[in-house]
Amino acid sequence: MRNAAEGGAEFTVTTSTYNEVIIVRAGGELDLASAPLLREHLNGVWELPAASLLILDLTEVGFCDSTGLGELVRTLKRSQARGTRLVLTGVHGPVARVLALSGLRSAFEVHPTADEAMRVAGGLHERPGRERFTPAS
Repeated sequence: MRNAAEGGAEFTVTTSTYNEVIIVRAGGELDLASAPLLREHLNGVWELPAASLLILDLTEVGFCDSTGLGELVRTLKRSQARGTRLVLTGVHGPVARVLALSGLRSAFEVHPTADEAMRVAGGLHERPGRERFTPAS
């Protein structure tokens, strides 16, 4: 899913699966314009069979405002209600800053990379599965 907001940076979000793990990769600015796109994409993810682990990879996210932060919290709450472990990866720069300033950093499990998150999650092997969700462009 891609969107170029009025004069803003393009926002991208993709999903892939590995065994019982769903990896959502976001890129661009997570803000008022793009947060609804992330939510729409995640709504499709929630329709998939429940996974044991959801990794939200923010490596390519260069900015996050309060709306983006709200979407991260919403994702955390929804994953908890579903019994799915949520891990944020690639948290750096502005995203790390907004999590720290808001006091929400400790609410999230964070690992440097998706590979590391899968290792920590119980020795899950990164073995590609078939793509189960491909959003319309």
